[in-house]
Amino acid sequence: MKKINLFKLAVNNLRRKLVRTLLLLLVAAVVSGTLLGATVFIFGMQNALKIGTYRLGADILVVPAKNEEQARTALLAGKPTSFYMDRTVLDAIKKIEGVERVSPQLFIEPSSFTCCYSVDVFLVAIDPATDFTVMPWLEKNVRQSLTGNQVVAGRSMPVMTGATIPFFGTSFKVVGTMEPTGMKFFDQSIFMTMDAAYRMAENSAGQSLQPLLLDKDKISAVLVKTDGKITPDRLALRIMHALDDVKAIASDEVINTVRRQLAGLLTGIVAVSAVLWAMGLFMIGFAFYMIVNERQRELGMLRAMGAKRKHVFRLIILESVLITLVGGVVGLVLGFGLLFALSDMICTSLQLPYLLPSLVVVQELVAGSLLFSVVTGLVSALLPAFLASRLEPYEAIRTGE
Repeated sequence: MKKINLFKLAVNNLRRKLVRTLLLLLVAAVVSGTLLGATVFIFGMQNALKIGTYRLGADILVVPAKNEEQARTALLAGKPTSFYMDRTVLDAIKKIEGVERVSPQLFIEPSSFTCCYSVDVFLVAIDPATDFTVMPWLEKNVRQSLTGNQVVAGRSMPVMTGATIPFFGTSFKVVGTMEPTGMKFFDQSIFMTMDAAYRMAENSAGQSLQPLLLDKDKISAVLVKTDGKITPDRLALRIMHALDDVKAIASDEVINTVRRQLAGLLTGIVAVSAVLWAMGLFMIGFAFYMIVNERQRELGMLRAMGAKRKHVFRLIILESVLITLVGGVVGLVLGFGLLFALSDMICTSLQLPYLLPSLVVVQELVAGSLLFSVVTGLVSALLPAFLASRLEPYEAIRTGE
């Protein structure tokens, strides 16, 4: 007897009922696409949080109390903003026990970005002598410090190293572009020295249609590192106790806020994914149960021609696995497409950071999603395949007539 080619037979069976096969493919695609898209999205947020927090480098961010929400929005969502406080705050923080390093920053919201009007750019001025966020990266990767009208651009800014860009009538030269972090505070910012920012403000009166009003005794925020002998939370309380009208935001507090948002989002995503998977499992299982009833005569003839019970069992399982495998591949493509199309909109509305995981992680997630899709097909067809394998040839042929 000629050996039965189960794969060819399974493909032919699926082709015969093309509409039903396509519907089952769609179910498998929705399940795998939702699972992959949700998983990659969550990993991307966690990745951005990890890298962005490392890049920030500070244990505490001190800002004017009335501008706390603006500062949080700027840090998490990168929304350009401007607010100021007296430089005396910087000197006062230096004297507080538990403070190891401090560095001032200026936040400036530009009137326009000449080269690319569609981009929300955030101007951040730093003190090269004390900065521990941008300068370490610059000295390691560009091997120079910021001088004069030199700036460093975030990775999302559509400018190249060597380009010249104007702000408030003053031209600046880009000497480097930072690696992506997923946090718009870094990716959509232009970093310059505080001296350059003060000169820009001073010259804007005669060079810009919208002058920048900025005094040299003003700063926007103070970045603080602890000496390791006190927790950031306790040092933040000390700072707010010692100084009036300031808010000391511990980096752990920001991270925990994002994590709480992620936890709520993750719970919703897991719940939706679980419901979709259960529905997919039921629909595929029920469909193959009906398929077995519909094909009793065919399966009986197959048994009568010499096929064993294990052949019938493997045939039904193979058909289900083929559907979920192909549907899984389609779902992965659709899932990635929707992820790239909607990730920016979702992150903007939720004010959360996002950075696509590394290629290795993405490959692992893709492989895991495909495996999960195949396992879904295998589990859903176990009962129908078992029932089909128990059919007696004569009774199956007679019932199917």
